[in-house]
Amino acid sequence: MGVVLGIYLARRSFSATQIGFVLGIGLAGAAFGTLIVGLRADRFGRRRTLVFLSVLAAFGALGLVFTHSFLGILLAAFFGTLNGMGSDRAGAYALEQAIIPHTVTAERRTIALSWYNLVLDSGHALGALAGSLPLVFERWMGIGLLSAYTVTFAIYAACNLLSAMVYLFLSPEIEVVRTPGFGGREHKISPQSRKIVTRFAAISGLDSLGGGFLTDALFAYWFFLRFGVAEGALGPLFSAAHLLNSISYLVAARLARKIGLLNTMVFTHIPSSLFLMAVPLAPSFPVAVVLFLARESLVEMDVPTRQSYLAAVVQPQERTFASGVANLTRNISWATAPTLAGYLMQHVAPASPLFFGAGAKITYDLLLYSAFRRLKPPEEQAAKGEAITALS
Repeated sequence: MGVVLGIYLARRSFSATQIGFVLGIGLAGAAFGTLIVGLRADRFGRRRTLVFLSVLAAFGALGLVFTHSFLGILLAAFFGTLNGMGSDRAGAYALEQAIIPHTVTAERRTIALSWYNLVLDSGHALGALAGSLPLVFERWMGIGLLSAYTVTFAIYAACNLLSAMVYLFLSPEIEVVRTPGFGGREHKISPQSRKIVTRFAAISGLDSLGGGFLTDALFAYWFFLRFGVAEGALGPLFSAAHLLNSISYLVAARLARKIGLLNTMVFTHIPSSLFLMAVPLAPSFPVAVVLFLARESLVEMDVPTRQSYLAAVVQPQERTFASGVANLTRNISWATAPTLAGYLMQHVAPASPLFFGAGAKITYDLLLYSAFRRLKPPEEQAAKGEAITALS
């Protein structure tokens, strides 16, 4: 969806501003779903929530099949969380981040989340490669290109329904055991955790604001405008980008063991933004591709480390709340940016979102390091204590 959604809307004669608005509304739907997850998923049931969210996503895709009006597509984007990010950033994503640390020890938390994100982005890579399907269907089935898009969206809906079926087989052990003081209205988040989550979420929102300028859909649209590159070439490009993202997760886990979670988050993220700023300056499509892929090899290394860090600095029973709030803030920022990005592309310069996005991300890195450099996860505190003991 990240590859084809923006181009599909352009082929439907939507303006860049309208495309940005559709992407923003989809992210607003993702934010709403994330809010519900943070407040009610543990009580409603984690498995049941994941199934429900997958079914909603399928109906969102079917909305693209059956409506072509701007209003109809907006409704489909909101309720189906069609975000154009090229990756899943809705309520299910937030809930899974709370579930996985629940199943492993503290020492295995970062590597478990790294493998989770590797598998997730491997799926994103296959999905990006499938961005070529409209052209394939057009040629193989002898149908119009817009009809080929309809078939592609139907396949997207089927994938989400399959996801819902797989969720049904999750173990009951993923559920939170409700005890007096937890799972009910009387449970309260500790003041320390609330302060940590609030600050972390606020700073992360700036990162997501930058990311909202850089959705796969808008990036693909920029390549389409700048170099005239169609879906057939963009699908493999974004697939390669997601494969690089996948590899980087395991590198991030190994690096975090050496230099710490926060250092890994910050000192891999800043160089990725510098590569991003260089992309619009590229004189040709091949040079732009090299710079883009260099950026993709680094930009996601903060993802498993960020998830692991937040899960580590709050209590286990607070993880769904923490993940929900952090991802809600990120989704709100993502929802805000694409509309502005589309406007800037149309009225200022096509590459302006790339510069705005990179600048916001660098600012986020500096603020994050300043705010949390003294707050260490328990396993890093233990390792530091062992090192001091060994030296003494």
